[in-house]
Amino acid sequence: MNLVELTEFIVKSLVKEKEEVSVKEFETDNEKEILIQVFINENDMGRVIGKQGKIANSIRTLVQASSSLKEDRRVRINIDHF
Repeated sequence: MNLVELTEFIVKSLVKEKEEVSVKEFETDNEKEILIQVFINENDMGRVIGKQGKIANSIRTLVQASSSLKEDRRVRINIDHF
């Protein structure tokens, strides 16, 4: 499972509007960094962000840990709504 699939799996397990989840990977100017952009329905923002951003930080931690096993690149995850 690659990082985008892992991120999508985690996010879809949290939201109600699963068909509205979009996860894409982008290259950045820094070759040691990957940007993963997550778009979800506005109504699901609270489920993915969590109180004080705890769920979002947990998602970032899991994906970053997985990336350190597979690649020597930092992963940045942005979460936004449609």
